[in-house]
Amino acid sequence: MSVTQADIDSAATTLSTVIRRTPMIASRVLSERIGCEVWLKCENLQRTGSFKPRGAYNRISRLSDEERARGVVAASAGNHAQGVAWSASSLGIASRVYMPRGAALPKIAATKAYGAEVILEGSTVDEALVSARAFADETGAVLIHPFDHPHIVAGQATVGLEILEQMPDVDAIVVPLGGGGLLAGIAAAVKARRPDVTVVGVQAAQAAAWPQSLADGHPVAAASMNTMADGIAVARPGDVPFAHISELVDSVVTVSEESLSTALLLMLERAKLIVEPAGAAAVAAVTAGAVDLSGNVCVVVSGGNIDPLLLSHVTTHGLTAAGRFLTVTATVSDRPGGLIALLELLRDLGASVVDVVHSRVADDLYLDEVQVTVSVETRGPEHQRELRRSLSDAGFLRD
Repeated sequence: MSVTQADIDSAATTLSTVIRRTPMIASRVLSERIGCEVWLKCENLQRTGSFKPRGAYNRISRLSDEERARGVVAASAGNHAQGVAWSASSLGIASRVYMPRGAALPKIAATKAYGAEVILEGSTVDEALVSARAFADETGAVLIHPFDHPHIVAGQATVGLEILEQMPDVDAIVVPLGGGGLLAGIAAAVKARRPDVTVVGVQAAQAAAWPQSLADGHPVAAASMNTMADGIAVARPGDVPFAHISELVDSVVTVSEESLSTALLLMLERAKLIVEPAGAAAVAAVTAGAVDLSGNVCVVVSGGNIDPLLLSHVTTHGLTAAGRFLTVTATVSDRPGGLIALLELLRDLGASVVDVVHSRVADDLYLDEVQVTVSVETRGPEHQRELRRSLSDAGFLRD
């Protein structure tokens, strides 16, 4: 079950001609925020848009001729699906991927385009994995697990090798954490060569199985999962990753949905990188101050496959969390000029109106009043506080 340094070196050789060496980009905005030198390891620029092909290709390339003839099967919400589809097609092997019925349409389309047969099954990745296991049992197809296999972990470990080569003076590495394959691989590769490097895993607080699992000393399934970061929404940590993470990783922290959306917005605005919520988890931990860091820090950006519709929703969520978007419900006079007075006040305060909803139906309205819900663009939290004070002083907001 353990991943050896020989396994990692072998994976690096296998992947050297097929996997991109993703760039390491300095982030001035993150460096200024936390007082350290921060660099981004951009696995969102990897083939298929995430780190997943590293493990998938390493695993599939080691199948016997007999196993290759039976084909492979996997379950995924999107990134592992694409990694398996691309890897199998590159090696001339048939693949089937089970995806949750709610998987993002662009990820489904991309998986098909890479050559896999896609079956929509269940409402979660765990339910899709049950179907994938059943198919493997019935047909003999080889199940390519997204994280719980030594070859998968060894493949993901090559990210760690690249970090050490690109940033030899690294003091800390912060990594998104779902099932654990990426974090376990990076920790195994880095700690063997630089045991002094701090390695931190980051989970979404609303899908966090690892803190309890580490406390109990064995994998424990999360009681519930409700996060925008579907790429790291894994109910139960893998046994293979757990063995390495429990021994090698210095700490695991969690981040809120607001921190995830704010981090995604920050990457879009300041780093000019399109990142999915799961891929932004490590950035979220740094910006939210969830981990104490010093020296030279590498933040792994693990993926960039995001549905444009979700990107729109998350951007709005991030703008709100960052104090750049405000929605208030005001009470105005139901007489000519009532709405104008509200809008003129917002104009004078420098708020740009995005949307207005006008309603005469509310429990606490008098006969000559209407309720107006207005959404405005703001300059930040202080500007929002100024707006609320002024609206309250003018009688538009009720306690």
